[in-house]
Amino acid sequence: MLPVSIITGFLGSGKTTLLNHLLRQPSFENSLVIVNEFGEIGIDHLLVSAPAENTRLLSNGCLCCEIRGELFETLTEVVRSRGVGDTPSFDRILIETTGLADPVPILRTIVTDNDLRQFLRLDKVISVVDAVHALTQLVGYDEARKQIAVADVLLLSKADLVDPRARGEVINAMKAINAGAELAVVNCGEIDPEKLFRKSPFDSHDLGRWITDENHAHSHHTAGIGTISLAYDGPISESGLATWLSMITAFKGSQLLRVKGIVNVRGNPYAVHVVQTVVHPPVPLGAWPTPDARTRIVLIGRNLEEATLERSFQAFTLAESLSDTFEIDPVIYARFREAAEQMVSRSVIKDRLLI
Repeated sequence: MLPVSIITGFLGSGKTTLLNHLLRQPSFENSLVIVNEFGEIGIDHLLVSAPAENTRLLSNGCLCCEIRGELFETLTEVVRSRGVGDTPSFDRILIETTGLADPVPILRTIVTDNDLRQFLRLDKVISVVDAVHALTQLVGYDEARKQIAVADVLLLSKADLVDPRARGEVINAMKAINAGAELAVVNCGEIDPEKLFRKSPFDSHDLGRWITDENHAHSHHTAGIGTISLAYDGPISESGLATWLSMITAFKGSQLLRVKGIVNVRGNPYAVHVVQTVVHPPVPLGAWPTPDARTRIVLIGRNLEEATLERSFQAFTLAESLSDTFEIDPVIYARFREAAEQMVSRSVIKDRLLI
């Protein structure tokens, strides 16, 4: 399947500079580029050094829910035209968002449509962070925090324009939001593409680094967005995992930005990846990345409560007691109520279950 990577970052952070650097590399010559503009007159796409026939422009709005349909239509069209030979061959898609974009709806567009999922796979989310203005942007703009929170790779630009103390403050702020992402300093967008794309987000070594990073030892919060790391001893079943994923996305999906983890499914390691309410099918890994065979999950989101999420692991064992019948077992139902009530208030449970 064609890999789709997203380059995001706040206004003026250096996204186009990075994109042009990548497009100059031989391995990126056959890339299709989708550029988003904010405003009625498109300019940014004229600055991108990709062939005109391999560039698509989304204009008059930021690349988020307002024109999510246009992104879907564009992706559908390029997949179709590539299949029938109307578009020059390309082997990857790069999406550059406007600096005001919320990247979460973009991720949802890529991974939720059943037709697109047959041809496209989400590869890397790369966020470029401006060392000069980041601290101010993180305080004032929710989009800037989300752009960091969902990233697989964080690139610190303009680091040469600030002193070491200020640079350290920005790096600490980035890690406080997303300690699991790889972090590198770039100068004028120059970075070895192999460092950006050598691993899949589902690669066992990438996941191993993500879940064992020492910065996940405690919950961190920056302006409401933070990271929580949880562990669960013992293997679980496929149905137990499905129950937990359904419950966590149903009750906490609006607060979640991204979830990554390795889950022990009957002794075998599976990669889990969630974007808000969108759950990627769990991917079996060839081997455990570390000797630790526990289920370990890292959640990034807004106003998450560690104790509440930890208690949600009760859902892992609910499915084990379910039988192949439509009759409601009062004991099992009581356990479901108990687990659900850990995640939302009793009034919400009463409203949703109509009891």
